[in-house]
Parts: sequence; C-alpha cells; structure tokens
Amino acid sequence: MSIFDSPIARCEVVREMVLTDETQAECAREHDCAPGQVCPLCGYFSETSGLAETPPPIANPSH
Repeated sequence: MSIFDSPIARCEVVREMVLTDETQAECAREHDCAPGQVCPLCGYFSETSGLAETPPPIANPSH
C-alpha cells in the first residue's frame, strides 16, 4: 500500500494529476504549458515554493 500525502488535482489542460504544493509557475514549467496559458487550477497552488532559494548552512560541530 502506498500513501501519497501531497495535495494533487487533475489538470484538464495537460490531462494529468499535478502537485498543488508548488507554485503555479513551477507546475507550468514542469508540464511545458505555453506562455499565457490560462490555468484551470488557478488559485489552488501554493503562493511560495517549498524549495529553498539557497541551501541551509552546514553546521560546524564545536570541539
């Protein structure tokens, strides 16, 4: 049995299930949507990406 807990929705433009825990722009790039394509899931996407812009700093353990 598999548990998939990320929010998903069916996109009729690409005819696939898409993740809605990313931004709309990220989804459009991932699915090769044309510039200016009207997204049928507008308003369902996260406003910010879950990906960090920069990696977190590496902690140096004290000796």
